[in-house]
Order: sequence, then structure tokens, then C-alpha cells
Amino acid sequence: MADSTTTETDDAPRVLIVSEHASVRFGGEAILPWHYFRFLRRRGVEAWLVVHSRTRDELIGLLPGEADRMHFLPDTALNKRAYQIGRRLPGRISHFTVAYASRLSTQRAARATARRLIAEHRINVVHQPILVSPREPSLLYGLEVPVVMGPMNGNMTYPPAFAKRVDAAVLRLSRRATNFVNRLSPGKLQAAALLVANERTRQALPAGARGEVITLIENGVDLEIWSPPEDRAPRDGPTRFIFLGRLVDWKAVDLLLEAFARVQTNPPPVLEILGNGPMRASLEEQVGRLGLQDRVRFSGWQTQVECARRLREADALVLPSLYECGGAVVLEAMACGLPVVATAWGGPTDYLDDSCGILVPPDSREALIAGIAEGMSRLAADPELRARLGRAGRQRVEHEFNWETKIDDMLGIYRRVIAARASQATPLADSPPPSR
Repeated sequence: MADSTTTETDDAPRVLIVSEHASVRFGGEAILPWHYFRFLRRRGVEAWLVVHSRTRDELIGLLPGEADRMHFLPDTALNKRAYQIGRRLPGRISHFTVAYASRLSTQRAARATARRLIAEHRINVVHQPILVSPREPSLLYGLEVPVVMGPMNGNMTYPPAFAKRVDAAVLRLSRRATNFVNRLSPGKLQAAALLVANERTRQALPAGARGEVITLIENGVDLEIWSPPEDRAPRDGPTRFIFLGRLVDWKAVDLLLEAFARVQTNPPPVLEILGNGPMRASLEEQVGRLGLQDRVRFSGWQTQVECARRLREADALVLPSLYECGGAVVLEAMACGLPVVATAWGGPTDYLDDSCGILVPPDSREALIAGIAEGMSRLAADPELRARLGRAGRQRVEHEFNWETKIDDMLGIYRRVIAARASQATPLADSPPPSR
């Protein structure tokens, strides 16, 4: 871990990572604050973490030597009651009502803890990596040090041909309310820097935000976990496709199964589906109707290490998602040397091009199914194409999306906002005289 003898200067970042949750087990956006904290400590940067207590045992187990730098927010009566009520409500309604109240309660506790730690440890920059939604309000303001938020990634819509999959009225109402709510909880309006993954996210920032807006990709890859096999030589047997993700409507696994049924190669390919969710039962029934029982396997939820192992054993990843803001699994597959077939919509378009994958426009339901089937057929029939795309994807991840590069970028941003705050605090008498 960090070297206690690391030389420190007056402008060296002393970073407080504040997040509602952090977890390797749950993955998704929850893993982002954890990676910031552990990679900063590995570099010898003075850093602390404030996070909800629900993952205390997991995080301390991962880095027991850093336990004194982790501060956990207790599960309150409001958090517990909100969770109980939210389970009975539709997902979007829960997110914007009782779950929102729970998040605000946690953020109030986090702000109080942050103020105490800033004073105790001379912290000079606070970083709130999540929630990644650009419209989600923040209570991290008035902390006397610059606050960095993000990278955020959002402002997603469904492709026009699939818009019926979302309650558009609820979506419009929630978006109209965000500017008002961000005035009540003005953390984003007062932040020193707002990090956005792409232009569509930039356009969704609340009106009146005065911090510097910086483009930085949301996701990164831990190359120690996600790596290619030592030997990916062509092998006999069926082509092995894999899907990783939650089994929910917007992941469009039902369309993937329709496409997979059309892939006619010899020998027939196989498909492994990693993940759980409310659609699993209906998807298993669909597999039966399509007569794919011998070629499709549902493997349920797996740890990151196990997912990485199974990616190394696969030949290609398929991600047909219709509402994917980030798509970290695309980067993880690329890091494992796999080509990717994905919907040309949202997050995957930030990572993929025709040098390392196949993007399928979601022009209609039939066009997406046909395009995915064609992409899978091309890869199944051409081992050399798979190898070439896989190598290019790995190289791209190494150069642009690995966590070491991401930490370099973040340290530069921390120093930038620290220097800007110091210049604002400099008394006029200490300022250099104007040139003549």
C-alpha cells in the first residue's frame, strides 16, 4: 500500500472520496469510488473514503491496512423505511421519491463527516464520483475546499424505434424538476469542476452550474483483473459468445436470443448468459420456445474474478442494450482481448469502433436483431477477424481506458482546482503588480 515517506508539498492533493456506496461485489457505478480510493493510495496519495456502512465488511476485507482511512455512514431508520417502501413501488417512481429521500439523508450525514475530516486531515479537495447522473442533486457544498464531481454519464433516451419501452411522461416530468431541485441542493451549482463522459451528459447539467466542465470517460479497467489469456490460438469446437449484465428489459437479451437463433454456422455456436434479474424466467422460457436449450446456458451472478475468467474462455461479447449510459463490460471484454458486438447507442459508442468491434444501429426491432445476427455470424465464421478485433480492443484499453491513466488524469484535475482555489484566496496585497 501507500508509502508513508512520500514527499508532500503544499499543493499536493489530500483527497476525500465521498460516495453513497462503494462495492466491488455489486460492480456497476459502485466500483468507481473504490477504484479511486485504492489507486490513489497505491500511488502514495493522501486519501480518505466516506461511504455507507452497508459494505463495511467487504471494503475492510479488501484493504485491511487502510481501514483507518475509511469512514462509514450508518444505516438510519429513514434509510431502512425508504428501502421497505421502495420495494413495493415501480422502479422509476421509487428512485425519484423514497429512494431520493434516502439518498439525501445519506448525503447530509456525508457532508457532516466530510467537514470533520477536512479539518482533522487538512484535506484540500473533495471528490464525489457518484451518483453519475448529471441531474442528480448534491449536498456537498460549503466545505471550504474545492469539490470535484463525476465523471457523470447520463441524459440517455431510448432509440426512437424502442421508445415505447420507457414511460416517457415520467421521464419528462423528472427532467423538468431537476433545475429546481438542484437550486435547493446546490452542490453541483457550486462545484469547482464537473466531469462529464460525453456531450449528451454535458447538455444535461443543471442550469447555473459555474464550475469548469471537463470531459473524462466515466469507466476504466483494472488490467490486473481483466486480461487476455496467455494463448488465444484458434481452437476446435463451437464459437463461444457471452453476455454479462442484469437481466432487465433495457438490456434487450430477448432480442439477443432472437438474433442468436438465426446464426447458422457449423458447428453451431453457444451462448453463455452471466447475470440475474427479473427477466430470467421469461428468457429461459424463450430459450425453450426457440429450441436453444442445448446451446444457451444461464450462469447467474458471478464475481468479477470469475467473470474475467469466463471472458478469457469466450470468443466474443454481445451487448444488445438499448439504454446503456456507460457499458463498462464492453471495456472489460476488450481488455480480455475479445471483439464486441453491441448496439450503436449510448455508452458503447464511446468505446467501440470498427477497429475493435461491430456496432449495430437500432433503427428498428427487426434491424437490430438482423444486425446482431449478422455480426455474430461474421465472428463465428472468421477466427482471424475475431483475433484482429480482439488485439485492437486490448491495445485501445491499455492506451485510453486503464485505471492508471485515469488516475493520472484525476491527479491533474485535483491539482488544477486546488491551485485555482489558492489563487482566489490570495490577498490583493500579495498579488504581483500589473505589467507596464
